Order: sequence, then structure tokens, then C-alpha cells
Amino acid sequence: MPSDTPPGARREHRPDQAPPEPIAIVGMAALYPGVRSPGDYWRLLNAGPPGEPGAGSADRADSPAGSPGGLADLRVDVARYGIPPAQAGAMARMQLLMLEAARRCLADAGHPGRPLPADRTDVVTGTCFGLDRQYANALRVEAGRYAREVAAAAGGAPWGAEAAERLRVLLVERAGGSSHDRVGEMASTIPARIAGAFKLHGRTLAVESADATSFLGVAHAVNCLRGGVSDAVLVVAGQRREGPLPELALAAKGLLAPGTRPFAADGRGFPLGEGVGAVLLKRLSSAVRDGDRIYAEIRGAALRHHARPGAFRYSDSVPLRRETAEASHREAAVPAGAVGYVECAGSGLARETAAELAALAGLHRGADGEPAGPAGGVVLGSVRDRLGHTFANAGLAALTKAALALHHRGLPPQWPPPDGGLPYGAPFRMLRTGEEWPRGRDGAPRYAAVHGASLTGTLCHLLLAEHEPDRTASGGRAGGPPVRTAARTAAAAEPVAVVGVGGRFAGARDAGEFWRVVHSGRDRLGPVPDSVLDRELYHAPGALSLTHSYTDRGGHVPVPDEPPAGLRITPLRHAAMDAAQRLALAVAGELLTGHRRAAGTLSGPGVVAIGSNLGLTAERRAAVDLALRDTEEALAALAGAAGLSPVEVRTLLKRVRERYGGPGDPLSPALLDGCLAGGTAALIANEYGLAAVPVAVEAACASSLAALDLAVGALRAGTADFAVAGGVELACNARDMVLCSALGLLSHGTNRPFDAAADGFTPGDGCGLFLLKRYADARRDGDEILGVLRGVGASNDARSLIAPDAAGQARAMRRAFEQVDFGPGEVDYLEAHGTGTRVGDRVEIDAVARVYGTPGRDPLRIGSAKSFFGHTFAAAGSAGLLRALQAIRARTIPPGANLRTLNPALDLAAVPATVPTEAARWPAGPGRPRRAGVSSFGTGGINYHLLVEEHTDGTR
Repeated sequence: MPSDTPPGARREHRPDQAPPEPIAIVGMAALYPGVRSPGDYWRLLNAGPPGEPGAGSADRADSPAGSPGGLADLRVDVARYGIPPAQAGAMARMQLLMLEAARRCLADAGHPGRPLPADRTDVVTGTCFGLDRQYANALRVEAGRYAREVAAAAGGAPWGAEAAERLRVLLVERAGGSSHDRVGEMASTIPARIAGAFKLHGRTLAVESADATSFLGVAHAVNCLRGGVSDAVLVVAGQRREGPLPELALAAKGLLAPGTRPFAADGRGFPLGEGVGAVLLKRLSSAVRDGDRIYAEIRGAALRHHARPGAFRYSDSVPLRRETAEASHREAAVPAGAVGYVECAGSGLARETAAELAALAGLHRGADGEPAGPAGGVVLGSVRDRLGHTFANAGLAALTKAALALHHRGLPPQWPPPDGGLPYGAPFRMLRTGEEWPRGRDGAPRYAAVHGASLTGTLCHLLLAEHEPDRTASGGRAGGPPVRTAARTAAAAEPVAVVGVGGRFAGARDAGEFWRVVHSGRDRLGPVPDSVLDRELYHAPGALSLTHSYTDRGGHVPVPDEPPAGLRITPLRHAAMDAAQRLALAVAGELLTGHRRAAGTLSGPGVVAIGSNLGLTAERRAAVDLALRDTEEALAALAGAAGLSPVEVRTLLKRVRERYGGPGDPLSPALLDGCLAGGTAALIANEYGLAAVPVAVEAACASSLAALDLAVGALRAGTADFAVAGGVELACNARDMVLCSALGLLSHGTNRPFDAAADGFTPGDGCGLFLLKRYADARRDGDEILGVLRGVGASNDARSLIAPDAAGQARAMRRAFEQVDFGPGEVDYLEAHGTGTRVGDRVEIDAVARVYGTPGRDPLRIGSAKSFFGHTFAAAGSAGLLRALQAIRARTIPPGANLRTLNPALDLAAVPATVPTEAARWPAGPGRPRRAGVSSFGTGGINYHLLVEEHTDGTR
């Protein structure tokens, strides 16, 4: 097993070790109220106090999205991006805003005139809370159920039936509808749309980690660039007021305040702001070679997590905040005394602000308690004085502010400065007017830091340096120490060990039952319960419809009613969790208790990366309930017009609420936690005591492998010492079944991958999670190694959002093989994406033939977990990896289910390959371990391919 890291070695930066190569910021975009460019942004940051003419104001938290200067008045030319009219109406507004931000960022970097390594340029986007189309689609699907309860509450009166129908039509018209809604509402369609518009073929994913979202996006980009798997990364993050729910949920949790006072000693919260930002990142050596204009260099990027059970809340840990900052400085080999400006989180919450300032004061006082720099030598600020808290965008808003300060060599003012100064004994000051930024001592470059925090407990610290043109192409200072540059060789792709697994899919309550189902050769698909699909409202066999599903079959998984044993979670809080959160929490219990060592022994920083739909059902339902408050007014008017008295009208509304479960009670403080997709990962980290940064990853049906890729990247970069990764989704629900039916994606019968009768997929619920460590660390720790992840390749087709592309899929496979020291001919088994659509299956086999096709090789065996459990969307890759790992452990080629007649259009002979229908012994190849490939391909041309091999004695 090749490895550059000997057993027992840790990845903490050593003083005698060259720091990693800096990352250059070569392009920016800034779309905020009254701001349309980096130049506009810099002028806003240097203007007078908020509220003065031209200065901007953050005191607009209660302003509607269409207020002057907001994001609603930004016009985007849809035709510029080649978007078909049939798709344009189904697009979330955020898609358009992020497309525009991406275009402006690329133009700011000189493209298309300046070359861009398009084949190896990634797109990472970040959003938080639901998108407008997600809310609208949920409302349209719920309209029928609400109307039925109105008619029932009216007691069968003729006016009641008429009122119910009028309300249903009203809601459907308000929501709009298109057969493309399923694609248009997905968060991962945004990076896919950007990749397609600008022909970028790298990784494509969307992330969410509450208000650490864009910090996570930047950190992932840094890992990919330094690891050599990417040559450029476009990071875009945005926040809009998509509806009233986010602000009401923040207010219910006690976090919302009407104005911004980032450093107030008595601060009680923040206003939610709007904004979309973007940065284009490259390795410094690449940027210098390409002659790019460089705003600033990212030298260090550290993330830590404060794991505390219970409701989500910001960390008030002074030691952990300081340790996070120190880790960033150690990585960059830059002393704290060199920093001249710190862009703070400035939460506006008194306790958290005090912790932030105390941690920074400790950092800048030094070990002896004396200031690390001259008095007043460190200027503090927070962009929230101008923008409010732009949540998912907060990290990019802060990063671009600090980078512009370095680029312009100027220090921006802060409003309002705190009363009484900063009593922390550190060299801090705040500015009422902007100042020129002098060079550091002895001519050293200027340095800035960016500190951030998330309400789920994550802490972030970025260290930036000004760009000095006299740097060498290798990224080191002329005449100074060298840096570690990216190594694009097989030896650089360090193996990652799987040391624990957990899973729950249809008919399988744990990973052991999962394998027994697979080995049986019989699927677990069938009619879903009435509690999942109300057939009277949503089932219409044989018809394409915007309101009905033509199938009622799926792979249903019951959601746990109680928290896992050993966790102290109140019934109220557990009930407020999204169903996907509850399922993932239960599978995490299996994963961590099944691991030979207790979760508490997982030391060092970690990451919990969960593939997930970024718009959870709990949030959509809460948004619908809020929307129905307006409908109650319409219902009351209709009832009054029918002759009901005011008392009778109130009685009717009460009956509707009782039947439907609609609006009425104030929002619960627990609601916000259940609305966050990244909250699934945060729950696992917090409730099981893992010091692991949580993040949700959406890459359509490739979400699980995208999450694994993020985790593997963090392990290889040394920013995490362990990881929990996988995916979860409950695809058996009325909304998704209706939306997928409208596109004709679902099978009219059952999932039949590679069969001549294949006509689509059957939805399935599921969750699969994996505990990962670097291979050398797992061996040192004596872990049982269940399998070894050797390579993860990714690409985007950059062609169609819906139609699969063989060239794009083959590109992802080849990139996985670039990371290993063996070829496709030495892989025995392929766990295919295998959706069971005729075109999809044919294109996938074509792609497999292009990469795995080797004359004279032993036949490649191919299968798909979807034939047993259905298509579990974001969890699909986790089902595939779980099946491949268990097959390797059992030394058994797994059978497929529902294959009666092989599709003659599949050119299996070109590989050559077979699709087994019965379990068979899996012999090892001569002198090598058993190996498998795992594929996941998602809507939007998102492709991931993973290579996994058997662990033997570790002496290869």
C-alpha cells in the first residue's frame, strides 16, 4: 500500500517543514445592496457611517427583498447563458444571481480573454435555507391536501367544496409549475449551471454549513488546489430573503436584532442581510505563471468544531477560538505579530463577541502576556456594520473585504466603534475613518486575518498576505524559504481506510441486514405506505402531471420515533428534527458504536460530511405553513361571503388547523435546527462528541461520493484526522415523487438496471455512513480496516442538465485512476450508477468501455444497488460503496435483482463485462487485492468515480 506518511505520523505543521503553497485570489465578484462590483464594494467599506448617503445600511433586516438597492432589482439576462425558455421559469432566483456573480468574477479575472484550465476548474457554491422554487413547489403539492381539509371542515356544505377548489387553484397559481421544477429547485443545479455556462469540467458541488458555509467552500477549494486534484476553483456563495421563514426562525431562536452592532458589549443579535459573492482561486505558482492579477494570497485556513450536545449555538470557547487561529498561523509559518488587520465575525451577540475578542487578544499578546506587535498595530473590523449578517455568504463577504484591503493597502473604518474601547490588553484599535496601511516591520508584507463562527459550533480562521510581485513561480518569497507545491502523482494520493460502516435502507435496519438483502438476490421495493403517499390526492397511474405521481412504488424506510440509546435528546427537540436528520443520527449510532473504539477516542480535528438535499422537508413544510396564513384570510373572506357569521368563520379556521396541522402556534426555537441540511452533520458531531467540522454536500445523485471526496481531501491535506462521510435522503415522499413523475423519470413498474424493460427508477429512502482515517493512522491505531479508498475522480459534463454524457463520465473515471498505481484492467467489479433508465444505462456502459475496456482482460462484473433498494438520490453513492465494501469483505461478487433480459443496446462485449444475477465467489487477481469501482452520476452532468480495494496485511 503506497503512502508518503509512515505509521504514527501526525500532520500538524512542524517549524522545520516548508509551509504549503499559498493560494492566489485572482478574481472577485460582489453583489450586495447598492454594490455590483469589487470597486463598489471597496467604496462602500470606506464610506461614512451607515445611513449616510452612499454609505449603505445594514438596518434593513425588515425590508422586503424588492427594496431599492437590494438584490431583487438586479436584472440578469437569461439568454446570455443559453437557458432554454422551458427551464427558465423553473429556476430558483438564486441560480440567476450566482450565474451572474460567476460571470462577473471570471470577467474580473480576465476571462474569457485570459486562459482558464477549464478541464480542471471546479465550481463550489454555498447557500443556506431553502430556495424560492423549493418553497413554491412544496406549496403547489400541498395545495390539494389543504383544499381537501377545508372541504371536510365545512361539513360537506356546497359552498365549502367551492371554496376549497378556489383556494386550491389560488395556491397552484401562486406557486407556478413546470415539468422542470425538480431540476430547477435543486441547490446543486446552481454549480452545474455555472459549469455548463462557462464549459468548466472539474468538480461540481454545493455545500451548506449554516453561517460557516462559504468558509467551508474556500477550505475545500484550498485542499483541492494544494492536493493537485484541481488547477482552479470558482467559489460562489449567496444569501437571499427567499421568504419570511429564515428570519422568523432566527428570531424564535433569539438571534435576530433590528440593527448591526458587531462589537457591542450588550449585543443581542444581528439582522439577516443579502448578498452573493464569488472568488476565483489558483495556486500561487499557477497564477504567477499565467500573469494573473492577484488580489491577495491565502496562506492558512483552519477550521475547528466545538461539539456540544443540545440546541445549536455559537461557541463561547476562548481556548478553542484561539487554537483555531493559532492553527492557521502554524500552517502559514507566520507569527501573530505580523498581522495588521483582523476581520472579525462580529456576531452582535454579547457573549460570543467577548469570546472572540478575548481569544484574539490572547493570540496577539503572545506567550509571555506581552503584545505581539506595537500598540495599536492591529486594526479590527467586521463587514456586518455595512451588510448585516449575510449568513451563507458571510465568509466570502469577510474574505473579499480583507483581500481588497491588502490589494489597496488601505484599512477601512468600522461603525460603530464599541463603547469604552477594547479592554483586552492587546494591540487593537478601530478606525472611524480609513487609513493607509503601512508595510510591516523590516519591510515585511502586510498580513490580514479573517475570523468566523457558525451557530452549529464551527470556528474558522483564514490568514491572508498581500501579493508581492517579486515572488518566484514556485510560490516562495525571493530569497526566502520554499513552499510545498502540489504533487500530481500517484504517490501523492494517500490511501484512506474505512474503519467503520453503518447503513439503513429498505428492508435493512443496519449494514449487516443490507448485505443479507443483497445476497438474497430479491429487492425490497413495493407500494409505499399511505402515510408517505396519499393515493387519493397524489396517485394517478399512467399520466404525466404537475400534481400527481404515476407510480406508488418505492423503497420506504421507517424514520426512528426516538433518539438512539445513550443520547439525551428531549422528545420536543427530536420531533422538531427533519426526518433525514433523525435517520442519519440513528445510522451514526450504528457506525460509531460498531467501531471497535468509542467515539470519544477519535482525537484531533475531524470532519462530518453528509451528502444531502440542501432543502430539507421540515423547512419546506414550515414555509408552506407560513404561506397558508395568507390563505386563511382568503378562506375567511369566502366563508363570510357564503353567509357565515364571524364566530362560524373562526370555528371553521380552527377546524382546518386541527385537521391540517397548519399555522397557529408561534414558531419553536427548535425549528431552525431542523431546517438546516448541515444540521444533520452538526447533530452527529455534537451529540456524539466529535470535534469534527460539519457540512452538508449536494451534488444531485452523486452527493454521497462528493461528500466522501471532500472528506478524503481533508484527510489527505492533514486538515482532518478522521471523518464521518456518506449520505442520507428520504426520496419516498409525495413532493419528490410528483416532481420526478412530471419529468417522466420514474419507472411505471420497478427498478430494472440494464434490463431491456428498464423504463426509469423507483425512489428509495436510505442512509449510509462511513468512518474514515488515513491508512497509516488506522494501522497505527490498530483499527479494523474494512476497505481502502484509493482514488476519487470527479468531473462535470458541462453540456446538459439532464441528458447523461459518456465523455464526462469517462473523464471522472480517468481522474480516479490518475491517483493510483494500477490500471482499469486490475479492477474486478464495478458498482455502477445503474439508474434503470434506457438512455442512462446505455451511456454509462459506453463510458465504462472507454476507460475499462481492455483487450484480453477478465470480464468486469457490473451491478447496481438500486435494483434492490431503489434510487436513494443523495444516499445513492453510499449504498453503492457499502455494497462494494461488503462484497470485498465477503469475497463475493454480488448479484443484481430484477434483471430478466439484458438490454441488447448495451455493448458489454466492448469492455468485456457481465451483469451477474447470482452471487458468485470473488477470486483475487494474481498478486493483488480485490478491487472495485463505484460510480455516481447526478443531474447537471455531475460525475464521481471512486476506487476501493481490499485490505490484506498492509505490506504491499
